[in-house]
Amino acid sequence: MLTIPGRPHSTRDFCDGVSRRDVMKIGTLAAMGTLGGWTLPDLLRAESQSGNSKKTPKSVIMIYLVGGPPHQDMFDLKPQAPKEIAGPWRPIATNVPGFEICEAFPLLARLADKLTVIRSLVGNQHDHDAIQVFNGHDPKKPKPSGGWPQFGTMVSKVQGPAQPESPPYVSLCYTCTHGPYNEPGPGFLGAAHSPFRPLGETRKDLILNGVTLDRLADRKSLLKGFDVIRREIDQTSMMTGLDAFTEQAMGLLTSSKLAEALDLSKEDPRTVARYGTGDPKIMMDGNGAPRVPQSLLLARRLIEAGARVVTLNYSKWDFHGGLNAEGRANNSIFLREEEDFPVFDQCVSALVEDLHQRGLADDCAVVVWGEFGRTPKISSIVGRDHWPQVNCALMAGGSMRHGQVIGATDRIGGEAVARPVTFGDVYATLFRHLGIDAGQTTITDHNGRPQYLVEDNAKPMAELIS
Repeated sequence: MLTIPGRPHSTRDFCDGVSRRDVMKIGTLAAMGTLGGWTLPDLLRAESQSGNSKKTPKSVIMIYLVGGPPHQDMFDLKPQAPKEIAGPWRPIATNVPGFEICEAFPLLARLADKLTVIRSLVGNQHDHDAIQVFNGHDPKKPKPSGGWPQFGTMVSKVQGPAQPESPPYVSLCYTCTHGPYNEPGPGFLGAAHSPFRPLGETRKDLILNGVTLDRLADRKSLLKGFDVIRREIDQTSMMTGLDAFTEQAMGLLTSSKLAEALDLSKEDPRTVARYGTGDPKIMMDGNGAPRVPQSLLLARRLIEAGARVVTLNYSKWDFHGGLNAEGRANNSIFLREEEDFPVFDQCVSALVEDLHQRGLADDCAVVVWGEFGRTPKISSIVGRDHWPQVNCALMAGGSMRHGQVIGATDRIGGEAVARPVTFGDVYATLFRHLGIDAGQTTITDHNGRPQYLVEDNAKPMAELIS
């Protein structure tokens, strides 16, 4: 249960200890504030126009592996290569013949028929920067004034909210001290379509001091409080034009499916245990994201609550080498992998299983990736370094044809030798899953020019389209 620390009652407080100032703040949020760029009245109008708020919308969960995952050690192992390239890990068979992944992923191996591995992701940018992961555009190429919007921002603009209780785009990303690891801004679409960030400052807008969610659930009582101070609100001109939709919006603030989705105490403890937990206050390597498996569970709950796009960042994958405590070379990268890989295997496999068990797999697509791959050769000084020539990605769900590997690299995992795939291709596929034709749909930039959603005429991946 989410309980907010309170303060003593005063003569200007309502019976629940809610001050007039607090109520006015919530009212302002309802009438003027935003949830991912959509005011709550906007959400209610969208529901009334659509005539259907019950159906689970098509959705996407995007998991950013901060710092660049080592593709040769995860999903594109090269056991026949020299030791300084192959490393210590060995591939294991999955439940799909000919589909092999790292031995550290036995749970994912049993779900390979529900997964697709892309081994030939090309066109990666060179730096530790999340921008291409979030918007699919090469940062070295010209961009419109204001910059490219994120994927979720574009979806918010094109499709809007699917349900009134949830914003279209939610970010569960933790703030990294290395700025480029963080989500880029909303680009030329502006703040109106920024993600709702319930783990950051935005969540405070949904909170009144001293009140539990149970106590806030009585809409009628709260609205009576609004009646008491309506004249005061009108005098401040803070809520001019209050209408029936806005009044209903005030009620939704007190019984939001969004708040329910963010409360893991309402989840089956066995499911929470299946995903695993981590400490959100421990940043990996000091500047990456924390290793928080429960973020994947929160993402699933937000999808069930009606979000179209949920993004999250997970752990720190900038695995470098050097000497370990015993003075042996090449080991520190693999010590980190021994620590990270089992947790990753557990939470990602839990998400995939959960989506299938709850009947969400057809509606929700998942993509897991980072900004680039790692060098084939393992250095005694830096381990596997940054390698933009080729990268990997893992996909699941979305009514796609899974149980396959797309693309291939050379014998050392250094270059794509078959079926090169771009970030744009992946995003075109995800747009298609959402019902958006990226080849025809445009959004208007600051100069009034129409801009396509993906670059270089990227197309949905025919291998995945069912």
